[in-house]
Amino acid sequence: MPFRAIWLLPPKGRHRIKMIIGRSDLSKDFDQIAVVVDWLDACRARDLETLLDLYAQDASLECACSDRKIFQGRADLASYWRPRLGDFSPTAFGLDEITPSADGVVLDYVSFEGKPVRIYFAFDNDGKILQTRCEPSARP
Repeated sequence: MPFRAIWLLPPKGRHRIKMIIGRSDLSKDFDQIAVVVDWLDACRARDLETLLDLYAQDASLECACSDRKIFQGRADLASYWRPRLGDFSPTAFGLDEITPSADGVVLDYVSFEGKPVRIYFAFDNDGKILQTRCEPSARP
């Protein structure tokens, strides 16, 4: 299936959202984009347990948003996400663009601080998030 772009109408006060539809080259039996949307929903709901359940047991998160740090396993992921879900900007976890890639999914979104972030998702064969890597986004 070739890729196609659709524009989603956002809630009042937000920018319109471009979503790229199509399949990556990976032959997975699950919808990677749906997992990322579930990830955003868990973040918006401040639901740490649901968020952590989306990750594989041995998942890692590499954050290069300020100092480069790597978090490995459920306990480390919980220590990373707990403060970020506790208090966040009203525009936090807004979706700007979500795109399938050869390695998984790339998401441009608004961080808990209200700053643009790009995060890369890789998945295991069970549909769990195996690795995420985030960095400041160059998008306006």
